[in-house]
Amino acid sequence: MLAEFSIIPIGTGSSGLGDQVAAVLRIVSESGMPYKINPMGTVIEGEWESVMGLIRKCRDEIMKNQDRVLINITIDDRKGRLDRIEEKVASVEKRLGRTLNK
Repeated sequence: MLAEFSIIPIGTGSSGLGDQVAAVLRIVSESGMPYKINPMGTVIEGEWESVMGLIRKCRDEIMKNQDRVLINITIDDRKGRLDRIEEKVASVEKRLGRTLNK
């Protein structure tokens, strides 16, 4: 499955958010799961339990210093397909006949 998620601290100013994002991305990177970041969130690929466990670890990290967070998760769950993070983009690029900004 693919899951795109973002974790937004509620009730804090904008200062220090970069440090929190870095802490979450450190957890994602160290997980060993395939991922891609974008300006609005992170896409990870794996089995349900692994994906949800990773998102929970990220949430727990943010909650160490926050009282409230908003978590957005979008899931694309498809049986029998791997490497979909790259495959989905490549499919669109093939149809366009050119590469897209990544």
